Order: sequence, then C-alpha cells, then structure tokens
Amino acid sequence: MVTRAVASEPPAPAPVPYAATEEDAGPGSALVARLGTSRTAGSWLGEDGRTVVAVTDAKAAAEVREAGADPKTVRHSMRDLKSATKKLGSAPRVPGTAWAVDYRSNEVVVRGDSTVSADDWSDLTRVAKGAGGFVRMERTEGAFTTRINGAEPLLSTAGRCSAGFNVTDGKREFILTAGHCGPDGSVWFADDGGKKKVGTTVGGSFPGDDYSLIEYDGGRAGEGAGVVSVGNGQGVRITGVGDPTVGQRVFRSGSTSGLRDGEVTALNATVNYPEGTVSGLIETNVCAEPGDSGGPMFSEGIALGVTSGGSGDCRQAGGTTFFQPVTKALAQLKVDLLVAPKAGAGADTAAPAPSASTGAAAPDAASPGSPAAGIDASTLLSRLADPRNVGPGMLVIGGSLIALVATRWIRAEQDRKAYQRYYSTTWG
Repeated sequence: MVTRAVASEPPAPAPVPYAATEEDAGPGSALVARLGTSRTAGSWLGEDGRTVVAVTDAKAAAEVREAGADPKTVRHSMRDLKSATKKLGSAPRVPGTAWAVDYRSNEVVVRGDSTVSADDWSDLTRVAKGAGGFVRMERTEGAFTTRINGAEPLLSTAGRCSAGFNVTDGKREFILTAGHCGPDGSVWFADDGGKKKVGTTVGGSFPGDDYSLIEYDGGRAGEGAGVVSVGNGQGVRITGVGDPTVGQRVFRSGSTSGLRDGEVTALNATVNYPEGTVSGLIETNVCAEPGDSGGPMFSEGIALGVTSGGSGDCRQAGGTTFFQPVTKALAQLKVDLLVAPKAGAGADTAAPAPSASTGAAAPDAASPGSPAAGIDASTLLSRLADPRNVGPGMLVIGGSLIALVATRWIRAEQDRKAYQRYYSTTWG
C-alpha cells in the first residue's frame, strides 16, 4: 500500500492523459481505436507477452497481423458486448452482483455472490438472456464488499483504510486512496489514540467511482514519495502511471495481506456494492482482505490502481478484487502522481510522472518494479514515535511499512480487542 513522500518541494509532474475509453486501454489500444467497436472486441496479452486483438472480420484480422499483433476472430463485437452491459445496468440494482466483458471468451460475465437471493438471481438471469446469448452467469463464494475493515494504520471515525499513492496539485501533497474510506472532512490518524494526525479527506467520489484525496496535515508528505512498500522493509520505486491490459501480471501491496500478485481479468467492470454501484473498475484475480482497501496496484514500477473491494481472501478462497484506475482518478481530481527519481538520481526530488505503455513483458516475466534502497521498518517506528515528526514531513503512513510494525502488536489479543471496541461500528 504505500509510501513515504518527499520533504523538499517537487517539480510539478507533467499531466498524464486518461485513456479515452476503458476498453481501448492497453497495448492494442491503437488498433482497437482505428478498427472501431463494430470490428473489434478488445485486446489482451497472450502468455508469450504478444498483443492479441479480437476481430470480427478477415480484413480486420489482416490489419492486426500487419501491425505485428495476433488476431483472434470472434462472433460478437465490442458494440454487442457493451449493449449487453448497458441492458444489465438498466435493470433494478442487485447488491452483491458484478459484471464485466471477458475479452478472451467474447462474453459478458455476470457474477452473483452469496448474499444474492435465488429470486434476485433468477430475475437477473432473465435480464441477461434478453441481453444476448453471450452473457455467462456465475455464482461466487463470499461477498463483494468494500475492504475498509481490519487492523489498519490509517484510522478515523469513518473507519480504517490504507494509503495508496502520493499525489500533488503543484502546491500541496495528498494521499490518493479509495473513496469509500470516508467522506469529505474525515480526519485520519496513524494511531488509534488520535495523537498522530495524518490529514483530512478533501475530495473524492463514491459510489459511481471509488477514489478520494487525503490532504497531508501541513501540506507535505515526508520522505520518499515515489516508493511503495512491499513488506519486510522492502520498497519499490513508482516511476510512472498507466492503464493495464487484460492478461497483464500485476501486484498489489496491502498492510493486511502484504504483497500479492495475479492477473488482470477484465476492464471497465461494474460492481454493485451494498453502499452503491461503482463502474469503470479493473477486475483481477489478485486476492485481498479487509484492511487492504485503498492500497496500490502496480507493475514494472507503473501505478495502475487503488484497491476498491472484492470477494474471497488470501488464505483459502482467493477471489476477485476490483481496483479504481489511477489515471481516471488523477484526471478527475486534477492532481499528478509523485514518482521516485531514477536509480542514481537525487533521493529528495520527484521526477515528472510519465504515461506508460504497460504489458511489454510476458506475464510470467513481469515484476513489481525496481527496488528502493534505504527503507527500514525500525527507522520508521522511531520516526513515527518522534513528536517532532507530527505535521509536515511526518509521514510514512499508510503502507505496509507501518503494517510491519502495527501487525506485531495488533495480533496480540489484548490490542486486537481494544481495536474491536474502538471501531465496533465497522469491525468485520
């Protein structure tokens, strides 16, 4: 989950454009955009790392081959698939359901969790049949929930959450996290006693989207803005921001379950949480647990998303996890990502955040990114305990670094019960 940030004034990062349509994100985006939604049905990475584009006619297939990608002829176009999702979205909302376009199977997949009644599932199945013969219905274990509960280092009266990435508007610095973590005005602390103030939520969107900004108390984050923690005192440099593609291997860091990896399974997913509907999400098979909400998803050092919610766990069930795309959040909030300097550059400056072409490596060859030196959990603990660090430059909040310290005592039954009493309204 995240980070530490920079004590010195960073240069304003260059703006990062948001992909015009979610289905066009990824390495096949130019081909999909050129051929159009009536002749294509998405793109993804094959096991060898090559781009595959779904096409509906032989001429489109020839153009894809000429461009150096692999075509796959399918029956249904993206226009057909989007028409089906639109019909599903117009039906009465059923909490506990989610749907997304599966590019590789050329289907719309509708999932219903354990909270969906038999009658509601039957009604939704009838809607799906009317949407076309390419809608696949699946029941899933567990429940689709926002992942705010759990023993977390970011604490407020709104609940517990995780920091995502550090961002700036050129004047102030913020934490980008999940929108369901708390409404505007939520005050966040790094301790359950309310003595180490982190900042205040100053904007965001939920439901509909799932992102928010926490303005650092004093306006500055601290040292190491472009580093995300991956546990065991280790960190990864974040050097840019981009959109993922289906089939890409991705990594998620969370203070509850640590560093986990998996694959992007769909884009532009819709989830009907109990609190409301969120659309435009990245669907993955990376596991997550309560407490991981708001934490960062990335690959090859490129920021991709912040954890929204999902089902399952990281012990037995696995499950599906959804992420808010970072690119859209940055564009909507009018902020830029703070990124790490390149290896060998000055440690206290933030480089501009470039847009990135993701998916260059084969999925099994992908890595979180380049390691960041000098991150030590014991140093973190001493800095958090120093009252001089409350305010500007205090924080290394939020990421797994704090969790390395926090989980040592949160696992003690006495402290666990204290947390449970303190957050009895949100304890899962």
